[in-house]
Amino acid sequence: MPTTEQPVRLERISQERFIRAPLETVYDYVTQPDRWHEWHPSSLSADTGTRGSLPVGTRFTEIIDLLGIRVPMSYRVQVARRPNEFKTVFTSLAVDGCLHYVLHAQPGGTLFKRVLTYETELQLAALHERMIERSGVALDRLKQRLETFSG
Repeated sequence: MPTTEQPVRLERISQERFIRAPLETVYDYVTQPDRWHEWHPSSLSADTGTRGSLPVGTRFTEIIDLLGIRVPMSYRVQVARRPNEFKTVFTSLAVDGCLHYVLHAQPGGTLFKRVLTYETELQLAALHERMIERSGVALDRLKQRLETFSG
């Protein structure tokens, strides 16, 4: 019997920015999900139940704006290697995947790489393009915020 289900595609968005701020400063800031709303336009709020960078195994929730719809997300921290790497896996009714940050010290600052890998059964043609655009805006805001804060 033929199925009408669409195959789930794994999507990947990888972007990076050079940030004129110390490696530890960037790591400590980006690994606090309750502060993601300060720089990521899709993040509405997060509840980690703690303050500061999150260690491996920590579970937390976030509410995101996905094309105008408030979507509750559940996360678990898989990797927390200060100051170079942070990775969470997430799940929701709309999208599942992982968020991976890789940081490298460079003269005068930090090279910050953000990789979002996700899969969804939503058949929305504009979703991937919108997520790429939002990721770019987020990294530009992060760069500005940390350079202003550190400068």
